[in-house]
Amino acid sequence: MTKRKFPAFRVFETTMAGRLLRVETGMMAELAGGACMVRYGDTSVLVTATAAAQPRAGIDYFPLSVDFEERLYSVGRIPGSFLRREGRPSEKAVLASRLIDRPIRPLFPSDMRNDVAIAATVMSLEPDCAPEVPAMLGASIALSVSDIPWEGPIAGIAVGLVDGQIVMNPTTAEREKSTLQLTVAGTAEKVVMIEAGADEVPDDMMFDAIMKAHEEIKMLCAFIRGIRDEIGKPKFAYVKAYFNDDLYETLKGSVMDDLRHCLDTDNKNVREARLKELRGKIAEQLAERFPTLDTDLGEVLYRLQKIVVRRWLLDEQKRVDGRGMMDIRPLDARVGLLPRAHGSGMFTRGQTQALTICTLGTISDQQKLDNIFDDEYKRYMHHYNFPSYSVGEARPSRSPGRREIGHGALAERALEPMIPSESEFPYCIRLVSEILSSNGSTSQASICGSTLALMDAGVPIKAPVAGISCGLITEGERWMTFIDIQGVEDFYGDMDFKVAGTKDGITAIQMDLKIDGLTPEIIKSALEITRRGRLQILDEVMLPCIAKPRDELSPYAPKMIQIQIDPEKIREVIGKGGSVIQKIVADTGCKIDIEDDGRIFIAAINMADCERALKIINSIVFEPTVGDSYRGRVTRVIAIGAFVEYAPGKEGMVHISKLENYRVAKVEDVVNVGDMIWVKYLGTDDKGRVNLSKKDAVPND
Repeated sequence: MTKRKFPAFRVFETTMAGRLLRVETGMMAELAGGACMVRYGDTSVLVTATAAAQPRAGIDYFPLSVDFEERLYSVGRIPGSFLRREGRPSEKAVLASRLIDRPIRPLFPSDMRNDVAIAATVMSLEPDCAPEVPAMLGASIALSVSDIPWEGPIAGIAVGLVDGQIVMNPTTAEREKSTLQLTVAGTAEKVVMIEAGADEVPDDMMFDAIMKAHEEIKMLCAFIRGIRDEIGKPKFAYVKAYFNDDLYETLKGSVMDDLRHCLDTDNKNVREARLKELRGKIAEQLAERFPTLDTDLGEVLYRLQKIVVRRWLLDEQKRVDGRGMMDIRPLDARVGLLPRAHGSGMFTRGQTQALTICTLGTISDQQKLDNIFDDEYKRYMHHYNFPSYSVGEARPSRSPGRREIGHGALAERALEPMIPSESEFPYCIRLVSEILSSNGSTSQASICGSTLALMDAGVPIKAPVAGISCGLITEGERWMTFIDIQGVEDFYGDMDFKVAGTKDGITAIQMDLKIDGLTPEIIKSALEITRRGRLQILDEVMLPCIAKPRDELSPYAPKMIQIQIDPEKIREVIGKGGSVIQKIVADTGCKIDIEDDGRIFIAAINMADCERALKIINSIVFEPTVGDSYRGRVTRVIAIGAFVEYAPGKEGMVHISKLENYRVAKVEDVVNVGDMIWVKYLGTDDKGRVNLSKKDAVPND
């Protein structure tokens, strides 16, 4: 048998944030268009890039798919599902896929229709070396060395802020202390992607962190270019998507004024009605001349509308709805719309409207996570729903897609630093944002609605959070940013730069880009105008609606008491086979959760039941004091005395000589099973037995 050789096997090494980054090619996945194993510490991610040989017919977009594949063997675990294999991607896997997708997508040819699939499989994971950045670098390397047309490379890096110092690719310990979780991707020239969660980081500090990250990115891009130059394949010639140039030139010379009229309104429904009428008019006039009009008209009108919108913005500083470049659409905020919900808030900005509902639960309601990361449970959750009616379409509802998961995670990230700790507010918190109407930046509307709902529910958040988006139009060296983009500006513009924060600083950023990157000047401008925008939203609309969290929870929210007991006492509270805790639950109607560290959470519809359960638990875990008297029940009688349960699960004996101040001939002459009596605690003997006295007891009721 001949031993297989790998003549194309190559190893490339550099350092990233002071640690070795190793890239191996030519050994694994040789049938993929491009492949590499990226090793960073003990984290190993296999990344492949493959393109279809022929374009996909009948589509008007570039079909790119990016999958971040978690394998639980990478952390030495067996999946917890019934089938004991990985199921659908976790939320973090979906977010990692989007993190890779956004920086690479703008660098593909816009007229290519060949399917391209990127797969990043995490095969080994060291907690100190998070896998998302190696996966992103691997995608860039795999595409660079493949035969797939792509204008990379890009590189990315994670950034933290620890004790006021900017840290690249922070370790687990550093991430726990960091007030910033920032990921930046870029080419050697520009920044192409920003994703951030932060604890009120000032705008100037955020800008500095982005710029320092880009310096690292430049060096990584040079490293990837070296790999490409050494082993990269020639790019294949793709079949460009068909575009009807004759129809384009015909309409460009005849319908531009009509298009301007169609677009010149602040009402999305009016705009779409006008465009529908124009399409009918064009079809009537040109159907015979252009047999494929129905197929070609959509793309042609898209390009012509793009010209109108961009020329208005760049040349006339005119927006389709007549606003100034820094004007936010009319705003409205309301709370308490749903009487049985624990909290609700609705935020409206123009024709964008989000209704967020807050639900409070016990700690046992928190989400259990089954992924490769360190997090085991999630106490605060934010879910985002985008029904078809929000954009005036008639489609059946389906499970949330990657966009819904991403927008929910963005809102969750924006508010998470403001959520009180478990010790301050011992509840599980779930927010659901229902998008009722969509015409630009619904994710930021959901952030505003979520702040309203949390305060309406009485959650003592540290500060209110607002979010707003910034748009961009570029042409050569010319560029222009503007606030609060609506749908048509997002559709035909170059950027959706979303920033959320409090009055004191940023809590989240997400940037979607359609061009090859941003300069520092554009980033600084976007940060400045979004800061002004979120302050305006807070001061003029949200805080006048509800200035602070309500003092009391909804009457329909569970009431909660949290106590801490000695972990050694947990066994006594639970009882043999759970008998004690089950009886407490049955007697009080409370839900009781006990943590291994001795924390106990008592929840009920009303506080009186919580206090009843608390009193019982306190009586179980308390340590009696020698000389104090307690009221208890006689549980059994023997010849030499009576046993008395002086606290739940705690029993001692009253010797016959301690029953009365006179000589007792028979125990039953004084007490019987079931009697309630006062006893004095005398302590324990050398065998640990509890001694009680009835005759010396001093009733204290």
